[in-house]
Amino acid sequence: MEHLIGREKEIKKLNQYKDSRKSEFIAVYGRRRVGKTYLIREVFEDQFAFQLTGLANVNMGDQLGQFHAALMRYSDQDFEARPAKNWMTAFQQLIELLEKIDTKGKKVIFLDELPWLDTPKSKFLIGLEHFWNSWASARRDILLIVCGSAASWMIKNLLNNRGGLHNRTTGRIKLEPFTLAETEAFLSYKQTVFDRYQITLFYMVFGGIPYYLDHIEPGLSASQNINALCFERNALLRNEYENLYISLFNRSERHTAIVEALSQKKKGLTKGEISKMTHLSNGGGLTRILQELEESSFIRHYRSFGKKGKHTLYQLIDPYSLFYLNFIQKSSPDDEYFWVNAHDTSMYKAWSGYAFEMVCLHHIPQIKMALGISGIQTSVSSWYNEHAQIDLVIDRKDQVVNLCEMKFSIDSFTISKQYADNLRNKIGTFKATTKTRKAIFLTLITTYGVAANKHAYLAQNTVSMEELFRK
Repeated sequence: MEHLIGREKEIKKLNQYKDSRKSEFIAVYGRRRVGKTYLIREVFEDQFAFQLTGLANVNMGDQLGQFHAALMRYSDQDFEARPAKNWMTAFQQLIELLEKIDTKGKKVIFLDELPWLDTPKSKFLIGLEHFWNSWASARRDILLIVCGSAASWMIKNLLNNRGGLHNRTTGRIKLEPFTLAETEAFLSYKQTVFDRYQITLFYMVFGGIPYYLDHIEPGLSASQNINALCFERNALLRNEYENLYISLFNRSERHTAIVEALSQKKKGLTKGEISKMTHLSNGGGLTRILQELEESSFIRHYRSFGKKGKHTLYQLIDPYSLFYLNFIQKSSPDDEYFWVNAHDTSMYKAWSGYAFEMVCLHHIPQIKMALGISGIQTSVSSWYNEHAQIDLVIDRKDQVVNLCEMKFSIDSFTISKQYADNLRNKIGTFKATTKTRKAIFLTLITTYGVAANKHAYLAQNTVSMEELFRK
């Protein structure tokens, strides 16, 4: 596991499942390219009793042929099995193989890209249910790990299953993108040399997605790398947006319609507003799509400070989707230096401010650590009305509310007179509207701190980009 960056909590969980005194059925899920398969293979290396990866866009016969080939690969000369014609027989053959294996610890079975195995009318899930319910769950030596990027399938058929697999998974791991600290460690492992400002720029475009980060080239600046990966004619990520959502969701046009609606509203939209903008019915179907997007780390839901459930807002937080809709989609493949030349535009300034806010929202534990309040109970929200908006509100149990403003700049941030007046207005409006009796601490989160001037005192707390890299 020497090549595995981060993932300490996930590794600990997987080892606990391996060492437990009962059979375990673990679902690992998360968005495409986040490193699910790599994690499982690195943790267990050569310990698999059986491993199978589903094939994309093939029929049941091809999947069963792949299953049989895997059986033969993990068997010895005494094991004989003809290619199965259905999944019930295939899983019965797997039981026979596993019963012949004599090991002291758990027999680890890894079924990767599980949704691809479930081809139409194949009854794959019935075979899987039978394998687990009638055999594996009654033992103490089975660790079944299933994995898949197709979030809609994983949520419906495993996490929220209402049939034979209802409540059968004994554990679940949602693999999140890297943090800034993990991104820095990953790029260091690749022997690239970037300062934290450039790494933050990468994060604002790619998020913490290992696959994207793995294609960053040493010797090129952040801007040159972004240009090469997103804007050149055959750039790797130029068409990633459509492929990303199609691979994750059934009828993905509904998911992209929601993402594109949310990209137009910085503070987010209510479910009703999403329904109106996308023309999707405001019912259970929309709720399910929003859940799928949130489980895949594309959006988040939050309540405005002091509001109840009906005021829940949904906000786009996936950096790549935001970058694609702001820039890649609007660029011409003939303009191969689009990004290098875009830095002085108003569009860039607007995007960079919003994108840095998204970076901060992905690093709230680090912000709390920098403020020295990690041990204090808090709730995190945003707040807005028709006169003012605050993107991050940390409501503390010790009778303090941190109103956080996030500012991205190439140098230390200077509070101008105009911005100071704006801050006073925000604080005053917040107090008057919420009627809170808690102390208000204005907190500025910036790249390089706050410049000293006569307005700097307004910020009781400051958090720099450096502190977002805490582990």
